[in-house]
Amino acid sequence: MQKHQESPDSSSPAPDPTPQDPSAETTPPTASDIRRWRQYLADERAEAAVYRELAQRRDGEERQILLALAEAEGRHEAHWLKLLGEHAGMPKAASIRSQLLGFFARHFGSVFVLALAQRAEGRSPYGTDPAATPAMAADEQIHEEVVRGLATRGRNRLSGTFRAAVFGANDGLVSNLSLVMGMAATGVPSPVVLMSGVAGLLAGALSMGAGEYVSVRSQRELLNATLPTQATLTAAPSLDIEHNELLLVYLARGMTREAAEHRVAERMGLFSCDCDPSLSLQPEKPPTDEHESVGSAWGAAMSSFCFFASGAIVPILPFLFGMTGVAALAVAGVLVGIALLATGAVVGLLSGTSPLSRGLRQLAIGLGAAAATYGLGLLFGAVIV
Repeated sequence: MQKHQESPDSSSPAPDPTPQDPSAETTPPTASDIRRWRQYLADERAEAAVYRELAQRRDGEERQILLALAEAEGRHEAHWLKLLGEHAGMPKAASIRSQLLGFFARHFGSVFVLALAQRAEGRSPYGTDPAATPAMAADEQIHEEVVRGLATRGRNRLSGTFRAAVFGANDGLVSNLSLVMGMAATGVPSPVVLMSGVAGLLAGALSMGAGEYVSVRSQRELLNATLPTQATLTAAPSLDIEHNELLLVYLARGMTREAAEHRVAERMGLFSCDCDPSLSLQPEKPPTDEHESVGSAWGAAMSSFCFFASGAIVPILPFLFGMTGVAALAVAGVLVGIALLATGAVVGLLSGTSPLSRGLRQLAIGLGAAAATYGLGLLFGAVIV
């Protein structure tokens, strides 16, 4: 019996020799590849160290999440080590951004560090680098969302006070610079400009503190008034089973008619189950702050007072040190500009956006307001004369 043998030049398609994993490539890496991969390797090691450092300051679930992120960065590190092979060489220094992140993690370990880590994960180059696997690029996207979730907890805890601090500092910088420049434009002596700035600092800080206290206190009272009570628990046993408005309570809370009717039946004792325990009284749970992101009234007031004063003192520093005239105004403008850039950058970092664009936005708004006030001061000064 003759055996059939396929010829080597059979028309059947040959298997695709293209490797699926970049680490399987046999082409020797170029000098540029080696430099880039070694930088990736250093940054992965630095990021893993950041997550481990943050994990030491956390406990429970947050600690486990951060350690899992460090382990994931270890997988990426192994990928670059495999690609580099004998070219791995001595450990390379991480990028300046990664080194700063590590410094902040070691000395602060706050939401500020998580915000920086979120931004670093979001700017990963793996999506466009052919040497990185698609899984690695996807990992970085997921890591950004994980860090965003962790940072959100901290942002919620400080958002009320942080809002008051940023608003107070910027208002102090802009309003007092505008006041000083407006007064100086009218031609009054420098001591008058200085006293006007001091009066603006004190009046503004007290006004901002009082305003924040009233604002936050009123907001919390308003939000507390919207929370549903457990009156349905105590009133249900005494209601007329056929004629009552219990259904309207649940409809007003946003439940569908079907769910509301089912809930009424539960409350009236027609069903023995408690099918939605989230609506029931649960005294075993510790009380929580339902409006944590709003902040406390006293915290917002003190934060606004202190930061307004710290911002408002900047424009009058040149006058306090004896400077006068245009030179004092120029120095005041430069100092306020630097402070506006700094506060804008902090807002950008904590919100996970570009610190440069936020800083420039703050600068443009602040100096624009001051310039407008200076123009009005010139106009009023000319009219008075």
